[in-house]
Amino acid sequence: MKKSRFALFFILSCVVVLFGYFHFLKMNLDNRVVEHLITEQHIPKDTIISTEPFISNLEGNKHLMVSVKLKNDDRTYFYYKGKENNIILESYTGNGTEYVQ
Repeated sequence: MKKSRFALFFILSCVVVLFGYFHFLKMNLDNRVVEHLITEQHIPKDTIISTEPFISNLEGNKHLMVSVKLKNDDRTYFYYKGKENNIILESYTGNGTEYVQ
């Protein structure tokens, strides 16, 4: 009985740790993308309507991405973190069409 409780506790702990780790990675990438847009792309912070970090089905560094919507822009932009920790525009969508960089 005690072994089954320990096993259940261990499995639940692993799930919580993995969930927390991926949540941390997504939030960290989201913050880096916003910082990149403001400091390097010179986009005013109030122009950024929304950012949404997510796990994509792409490989490598593109596995974690952030979608960005800007004020007065119909497009949605998708960014990821490159190998040198730089933020890279992967693609954007507009009028139902995806444009890959």
